[in-house]
Amino acid sequence: MVATRGQDQLALDFVQFSVESGVLRFGQFKTKAGRMSPYFFNAGLFDDGAKLGRLAQFYAQRILASGIEFDMIFGPAYKGIALAAAVAIELARLGRNVPYAYNRKEAKDHGEGGTLVGAPVKGKVLIVDDVMSAGTAARESIAIIRAAGGVPHAMAIALDRQEKATENGVDVNHSAVQYVRDQLGLKVCAIARLADLLQYLEQHSGQALGEYHEQVLAYRDRYGVE
Repeated sequence: MVATRGQDQLALDFVQFSVESGVLRFGQFKTKAGRMSPYFFNAGLFDDGAKLGRLAQFYAQRILASGIEFDMIFGPAYKGIALAAAVAIELARLGRNVPYAYNRKEAKDHGEGGTLVGAPVKGKVLIVDDVMSAGTAARESIAIIRAAGGVPHAMAIALDRQEKATENGVDVNHSAVQYVRDQLGLKVCAIARLADLLQYLEQHSGQALGEYHEQVLAYRDRYGVE
């Protein structure tokens, strides 16, 4: 696939990788907000060593290209644990070796105890997770990091759905990413966005996936944000 002006090749490659891995699927799926979405992204299906390693490459490239400053990585339980570890390994391979930590859902009352595992949480912390739907996980991570003495500074995610969040079951005019960035004060970088997904589908308009372009476009027109 050849990128043209205005295209993000890393994002398009990531969308293709996600489709080929069965992580990004098309059809009819009910979201947490109760919407019927024509696509579904399940990062839990990056479920073998090769897929996880390739995923970490995408994260690391996007993080380094973003210019975001960070001293360590934090992975929120549960999906963020494997993501943080894999990304830390890939960053080290690229010459950027940083410590990482993650949390348990339940506090441990023996051994080292507590809910945090890994390196001491300090300095500017980059949170690594898969997607954001409401910003709840981000708020929880921020509280954990601050309580441990670190500074929650940024967040890296795989896919920005670029759609309205919901509060108490009501649509609001901002996305979860916009909320985390504008209200919680964290910098956010995403490997790909809904706009990239639409671009990918448009490029494959003459193929099997092409039929979903109009459906995803209609979904964006109804629920999308910039």
